[in-house]
Amino acid sequence: MIKLFVGLGNPGAEYEGTRHNAGFWWVDALARQLKLQLSPDKGYHGLVARGNVDGRTVWLLEPQTYMNLSGKSVAALARFFKIAPQEILVVHDELDVPPGQARLKLGGSHAGHNGLRDIHAQLGTGDYWRLRLGIGHPGVKSEVVDWVLRKPAPEQRDALLECIDRTLKAVPALLSGEMDKATQLVHTSKPPRPKPPRPPEAG
Repeated sequence: MIKLFVGLGNPGAEYEGTRHNAGFWWVDALARQLKLQLSPDKGYHGLVARGNVDGRTVWLLEPQTYMNLSGKSVAALARFFKIAPQEILVVHDELDVPPGQARLKLGGSHAGHNGLRDIHAQLGTGDYWRLRLGIGHPGVKSEVVDWVLRKPAPEQRDALLECIDRTLKAVPALLSGEMDKATQLVHTSKPPRPKPPRPPEAG
């Protein structure tokens, strides 16, 4: 059962619309859905919201430490409220998944993602849940840094926002601990197929 939803990103207007901030976008959308207000909290180095859903306390967190120090914020809140790693969902951008798709998984390596790398280090384990929002890959490793810190093309942004809306449907299952059901909802939630072109009218 997920008690803490963490969205990863970088603070500041210059990063707001960039691919690396996909996790922030997801938690912002969740806050709207749950009618919660994220507010700065120095104790947890981030924007924090606390809510009650069906009698369960739920935390939302957007670290304001910059991506590569995300673990400082996550660990501070998780330790204080005794939230176990398996009760944490970290939502982040994922190069190896196409825009418009998402993957849910428990544990695994950080795969070079600086936000996950620091969360691993600060929690002392990789055994937390991740929701990986696809941003696609530029195709060349040397262009990755520039890619994640750039704004996506309009069609990629639309695909990502539609994916966020669809994956939010898994939240009730995440909150109730039905992780198999949540995984199925996320993985079967594919972008709508484009309509085939209409055949030309016979003249």
